[in-house]
Amino acid sequence: MRHTSKSSILLVSLAWVLAIPSAVAGSGGFAVSESSVSGLGTAYAGTASAEDASTIYSNPAGMSHLHGSQFVVMASAVRPSASFTPNMTAANYAPLQTVGGNGGDPGGMNYIPALFLSSELSPTWHAGFGVNVPFGLQTDYGDTWVGRFQATKSAISTMNLNPALSWRATDALTLAAGLNYQSIKGELSNQVNYSALAGGGLGPNLQGITTMSGSDNAWGYNFGLMLDVTPQTRFGLAYRSAIKYTLSGTVSFTAVPPALAGLVSNAPATLALKVPDTLSLSLFHQMNDHWDVMADITRTGWSSVQSLVVRGANGVALSTTPENWRDTTRVAVGANYHYDTQRTARIGVAYDQTPVSDTFRTARMPDQNRIWLALGGQYKFDQNNALDVSYAHLFMANAPIADNKTATASGNLVGTFTSLSSNILGMQYSHGF
Repeated sequence: MRHTSKSSILLVSLAWVLAIPSAVAGSGGFAVSESSVSGLGTAYAGTASAEDASTIYSNPAGMSHLHGSQFVVMASAVRPSASFTPNMTAANYAPLQTVGGNGGDPGGMNYIPALFLSSELSPTWHAGFGVNVPFGLQTDYGDTWVGRFQATKSAISTMNLNPALSWRATDALTLAAGLNYQSIKGELSNQVNYSALAGGGLGPNLQGITTMSGSDNAWGYNFGLMLDVTPQTRFGLAYRSAIKYTLSGTVSFTAVPPALAGLVSNAPATLALKVPDTLSLSLFHQMNDHWDVMADITRTGWSSVQSLVVRGANGVALSTTPENWRDTTRVAVGANYHYDTQRTARIGVAYDQTPVSDTFRTARMPDQNRIWLALGGQYKFDQNNALDVSYAHLFMANAPIADNKTATASGNLVGTFTSLSSNILGMQYSHGF
């Protein structure tokens, strides 16, 4: 009877995770860090802490520090925010169009779920399974803003299924590996200036919307290592592979003038995208019964994103957006304070580099370097049940843009993204059995 109850809880939790679409960037680029609410409280400095089953994603070797079986279910609410101040001259605007507004706030509230399950198979072997959202993006400026020919809506959503095994090779060393089956959906839309395409022969302000939408599934892998130098001190090393996608779908157009029907029409399309690999090194040290300190440095291979090229069925490029992203480094430090056996407080700070340079910043990704300030707390109801709540605020500097690298009919987008920030609030329930 107890087994049936546990299985029902796990199945309901898994169905809940799979049912919620998520698309938001919480870290540099369009990476999503929200795979652990206990980790959020230390700005994800605690990769080597291995407190609960969410270690399956950050470093599966951490399962060697878990006893029995455990499942963890969580949700994070992420609210990014930005505003755009144009600095436009007549030469910047696309020909034969009205100017447009500033796009308002392109961000919005997003909800990111995750679920992890770990089990101690023997004193040396652990197995685990995770479901989370590793990448996501969502910006929406509306169809009347000044940069509508560069971007109106951009959305990327992913889901990652990650079985993993860990093996304690010696008292000090644990090795782990996992497979990742990842699905992705994407949608990129912008306005089309039909008047400019027709050379002005159709009159001014003839505009429509073009949308490229597609999806794909692909495989990746991850490795982990945990070295227990002493019972109080350990190092972690974790690697996640890059994953190559070819999103297949359609490119569609709305409000096409009859005179352009032979030139502009709906058609099959593809977009190649390689999401980056990551390599992280982490440290955890228990100073005494009350204090833990921790640190993490992660390198992300964002140079895999050099351009977004939408191709037709014949392989010819329909549109090309240069990105020229660069590899990034993220550094985080944090601490836990155990007030007693039931209550723990957390704090953390991090510096998170953006892969986007000022020269190649686009409206689809108005990204900037960010500083994380995080707080969190845990309450243990008993030995097997715990609740975590964490909050982080991300500070970002202004982000200038001078996007003149797309088609002439799109005009130039010149200005500054200001008031860039993000707020993250997460809640997590952990249950051991």
